[in-house]
Amino acid sequence: MTPELTVLALAGLLQALQFTLMAIPANLEVGTGKTLSPRDKGRSGGSIEEQVSPRTGRLIRAMNNHFEALILFTIAVVVVTLGNASTPFTVACAWVYLGARILYVPAYAFGWVPWRSFIWFVGFLATLAMIVAALIS
Repeated sequence: MTPELTVLALAGLLQALQFTLMAIPANLEVGTGKTLSPRDKGRSGGSIEEQVSPRTGRLIRAMNNHFEALILFTIAVVVVTLGNASTPFTVACAWVYLGARILYVPAYAFGWVPWRSFIWFVGFLATLAMIVAALIS
């Protein structure tokens, strides 16, 4: 397994951890009746995100943001791995991505402005750098 694939696996585990960090307070705040429902707005009183505390709402958004970021990072890892383009640079970029995503969770949860956006950008840039590095290798 390439180091980039290892980081991708760890990013998947981070996604599961983020789900847990969001789901526990969400269930405590709105109850399982709402979280287990089909979440139709007319039946549940709006989206879950609108009914939880601001911090839990941020955890929901941070989790969803990681789903989005994970798509591009997965593409980068696949391109690097299948293109046989793994280098120390792409490995470093993968670890930078994971570090940024780990830091992004408390940055979003605690509203670190402007650091949340900066941390996000570091992870995004690391992902793009992996793709570009694979293309020019």
